[in-house]
Amino acid sequence: GYCNMLWKLLEDMKGKDTPTHLAVIFDAGEKTFRNEIYKEYKAPRPPPPEDLIPQFPLVREATRAFGVSCVELAGYEADDLIATYARLAREAGARCTIISSDKDLMQLVVDGKVELLDTMKNRRLASPEVLEKFGVTPDKVVQVQALAGDSVDNVPGVRGIGIKTAAELINQYGDLETLLKRSGEIKQNKRRETLIENAENARLSLKLVTLDAHVPLKAQPDEFQVQEPDGKTLIAFLKAMEFNSITKRAAALFEIE
Repeated sequence: GYCNMLWKLLEDMKGKDTPTHLAVIFDAGEKTFRNEIYKEYKAPRPPPPEDLIPQFPLVREATRAFGVSCVELAGYEADDLIATYARLAREAGARCTIISSDKDLMQLVVDGKVELLDTMKNRRLASPEVLEKFGVTPDKVVQVQALAGDSVDNVPGVRGIGIKTAAELINQYGDLETLLKRSGEIKQNKRRETLIENAENARLSLKLVTLDAHVPLKAQPDEFQVQEPDGKTLIAFLKAMEFNSITKRAAALFEIE
């Protein structure tokens, strides 16, 4: 599945908008700085299925076989590296496309500079799509996430406040800190009380959901120049994996028996 997706991506990239640089970013699979801030971060997540674990190194091997840079960094999530590379691209005056539909990456969208590409639905995600999802512009996504929390990542948020209410509050008060300082003004008793009681949880949640765009990178963007995969290396890998269908396609493309 991963090899087919990568093959399709590389084929779709060919044309007038062919990118100059490309990398696949991985989680290093270790605890990160967020676990130091909050020990329960992502704690309820079950371990990966046993038959999936041996495939993690194979996915990295596949990425390299396709001639694509493969990047990870201990202590940081893949999303933090993506945030850092997106910032560097912006500062260099380049356009950056993040190939993902992950809601946590929507905070990085800057129209005309950084956008998401959902390859499953073949649609690009910019400010209108972020507004549809979170009810706020991309620069305020983390404020909404801090209030609403995230049960998947075990981000506490403020009990009883969901995305819709969070967006309404952030649009009204501008940002989380202003809201918390003025929470005594809120007329709805339950909402006012829960905001006052959970103020520190909201502040903690903001730290957890905000991506670090200043990761101390080892691999620099100029190392990610797009290149044609080496046909023999790719076909050797695909044959070893016994991926017959994609091996035939690669053999035909590179005219290798």
